[in-house]
Amino acid sequence: MRIDVITLFPDFIAQCAAFGVTGRAGERGLVSLHAWNPRDYAEGNYRRVDERPFGGGPGMVMLIDPLRAAIAAARAADPMPAKVIYLSPQGAPLTQARARELAARERVILLCGRYEGVDERLIEAEVDEELSIGDYVLSGGELAAAVVVDSVARLQEGALSDAESAEQDSFEGGLLDCPHYTRPVEHALGRVPDVLLSGNHADIARWRRKEALGRTWQRRPDLLGEAVLSKADHKLLDEYRARFAEVGDDSDG
Repeated sequence: MRIDVITLFPDFIAQCAAFGVTGRAGERGLVSLHAWNPRDYAEGNYRRVDERPFGGGPGMVMLIDPLRAAIAAARAADPMPAKVIYLSPQGAPLTQARARELAARERVILLCGRYEGVDERLIEAEVDEELSIGDYVLSGGELAAAVVVDSVARLQEGALSDAESAEQDSFEGGLLDCPHYTRPVEHALGRVPDVLLSGNHADIARWRRKEALGRTWQRRPDLLGEAVLSKADHKLLDEYRARFAEVGDDSDG
């Protein structure tokens, strides 16, 4: 997969993508990351990439021409077609399903805004999609782009040492992940649940599914309302709720 990023801070993008799973995906040739600085395409001695907004108000707005030239250069660098995605709080939210859809593409171009944003005419002419990583505002799109790069790079086949790791992540299947434990079995903070030490894979799978359902019910009921649950899932969730109610009764007493 090839990812091009239009950004005023190309070194930041490169550094964010150099570590961990994302860095390994790059080393293995699974992801090719390229950054394009619109300032390199700006004219004049100062190579300006922003101007004051029409209508007044604080801040600056990124100019059309440097961004458009950077996008054109990114498009021309590879014959594979690519949609331009603008990182914006006004975009559709990035979800795990969305990350999987993006990871399946051969190429994407990410556009990072700065200051008060980008001239709307460029968005209308060059941007195919807008994408948000949350309902908050950042100083620029670089952090959002780094999140997108990481979320899609780890989904490339061969990026993770264990392919099942991605399948068991939170939000896969519409649920949060179950709890995880490692050595030691006994600790001052508690003991590992006996079922995980039993060696019975069916019981372990059942326990993990129940915990995932229960956690989602407790922490993200909105996700649970959208998930497709089987009769067995409903039974497990009822068992979890009953246990949770018993714990609540004990604490009240």
